[in-house]
Amino acid sequence: MGKSAWPYRSTAKARGLVLLALGIVKVATAEQLRQLVLPGTADVQTVRNACKDLRSVGLVESVGRTSHMNEAGRPVWRDLWNLTTAGLASAASEVGRPVKEMGGTARDAAKAGAPHALAVTNTIDAFRQSPPLPTQPVARRPATTTVPVPEQVRPLATRPPGLGHLRGWETEVALPVSGTFTTPARGSLRADAVLTAPEDGVPVLFVEVDNHTEPAAVVARKIENYRRFFQRTVKDHHGVDVPFWSSRWDDSPRDGYPPLAFVFAKNVSPDTAMNRMKSIHDLSTRCWQGHWHSGSSYDRASRDGYRDYDRTIPVLATTLARLQQHGPHGPVWWRFGHPALDALGQPAFESLEQALDNPGDYRAYGVREGQRRIEHQAQAERERLEKEEAKRRREAAAWPCPTCGRKVRPDDDWETRPTGSDCSVCTSISRREQEDAAARAAEEEGREEARRNGLFGFLR
Repeated sequence: MGKSAWPYRSTAKARGLVLLALGIVKVATAEQLRQLVLPGTADVQTVRNACKDLRSVGLVESVGRTSHMNEAGRPVWRDLWNLTTAGLASAASEVGRPVKEMGGTARDAAKAGAPHALAVTNTIDAFRQSPPLPTQPVARRPATTTVPVPEQVRPLATRPPGLGHLRGWETEVALPVSGTFTTPARGSLRADAVLTAPEDGVPVLFVEVDNHTEPAAVVARKIENYRRFFQRTVKDHHGVDVPFWSSRWDDSPRDGYPPLAFVFAKNVSPDTAMNRMKSIHDLSTRCWQGHWHSGSSYDRASRDGYRDYDRTIPVLATTLARLQQHGPHGPVWWRFGHPALDALGQPAFESLEQALDNPGDYRAYGVREGQRRIEHQAQAERERLEKEEAKRRREAAAWPCPTCGRKVRPDDDWETRPTGSDCSVCTSISRREQEDAAARAAEEEGREEARRNGLFGFLR
């Protein structure tokens, strides 16, 4: 049997998955690569062998190391793996993107230990939550027998549901304030990671990983820079201004710009992490707080209203520890601006679906306004029926005028009329006739009195 072309005898599948993972995250330890693409393997040696075989043909290299403290308080060193220029081209084939969209090889970052890049890799893994898949057990032959003994089936760890696929991720993505995505102008923002997972209801999600190395004000300015990028427009083929970002990513049905998720990766106490989140929250209010519209078309006294999130960024925050433990669909997200509080009065953590929702926007207000419209219409209908009933009772109580036969109602001409009495017209005529007769009688009596008195009647 001839000698293998791959000295460490890795499989083509393992090598392809390693290239895929490094094409996305750019730099990682073997342990991280295992978590991303081969979590079901018995140990990390499978991934190490794939890395070494790829290094033997010049596709990957290990130019840096990182360390962490073990339980005994001693440093444990790990090799960092990154792509070479040739490996970047090979990885582009695995990822399914043009080489010009693949970014760099991360060689310099690997030399420096790549603390931020490794945190980004851990964040992507926490989002992905790659489920461990069982691998084919290897039959082994004990020295005392020739009968193969199959390896015992290993219990596999369970992980919470993840989000998206590895190919849906990009790292160090240029967000040009001018220029193009492949040739951004100086001063353009770079997103730590971008996820597209339309199959999970997330057309695009921008992710920033925070290691507590920058002041909160600097992080808040980054949110402002995101807003400036989202506000950039270009002309479409009809000459109409459209958002520049939408030329690369799909929009969502929610109001506002694409969501921005902050993952705080440093291992600190919950109170310390929350205080940092609150500082960034307070310093970036104008970027995520919607514009309030008050009033109601059907209830002028109502204090109801809604927030317009049309030109705001949905900002979500969590810690890496929470994300790793519960996954992206668990109660791990604090959405800036959401009013929900927990039992201790702290901002409540929500699921991703809840955090991405805008409960105070026009949709919820529209439902309430629709209910008010229904109530308004019902009240108007009740008033109409009451008027019709009053009219029916009024007509039922009418009688013919004894004098002219005209229909007479009890409240004709705003006067209460006894049943059976004349109508208002006949009553008016009768009243005038009586007044005229009384006037004539008074006039006749005056003339008669004058005749009786004569010219000298006053002398009597």
